[in-house]
Amino acid sequence: MEEYIDIVTKSGAPTGTSALKSEIHSKGYYHNTVHIWFYTAEGHILLQQRAATKAICPLLWDVSVAGHIDAGETLTHGAVREIEEEIGLTILETDLHKIGVFECFQTYPNGIIDNEFHHTFIAELKVDIHALVLQNEEVEAIKLVSIATFKDLLQHSETNGHFVASNRKYYEFVLERIQKRIASF
Repeated sequence: MEEYIDIVTKSGAPTGTSALKSEIHSKGYYHNTVHIWFYTAEGHILLQQRAATKAICPLLWDVSVAGHIDAGETLTHGAVREIEEEIGLTILETDLHKIGVFECFQTYPNGIIDNEFHHTFIAELKVDIHALVLQNEEVEAIKLVSIATFKDLLQHSETNGHFVASNRKYYEFVLERIQKRIASF
């Protein structure tokens, strides 16, 4: 069943209207998403490989968990829901630490017009990744990488086919925030 998503203005303000996800993407309505990056106290970052069936960037490695905010849903509730759905992990809203909002306005060859505000959070992963249960429609695989490996993969993202290369500045910002968070332990 397709979900309804709230429409926001180009500056991110609520409009009070919502539409089906397919309409949001076909007409290019602005809307909110959440990105949740998990890290470990030992300095590893959880990456998700996008499912082969995804319409955008299939099989590329990306954020630990991401998803759309349902109509009427708060950002943190949507984040907790997406985490449960995609990797089977239950966390509290208070475990999330917001690090920013990032505009991602792109049009893809398949007709999708993605005008999204990525509300981005980081959270400590406190369980073994083998305990996580992946949602097959969204997630092909997961892995933990060290910060050094993350930096190396990112440095060569133009040629290695690992990350979404156009998101490099975003990844660098997230990495910096994760490193600061780990250093504060």
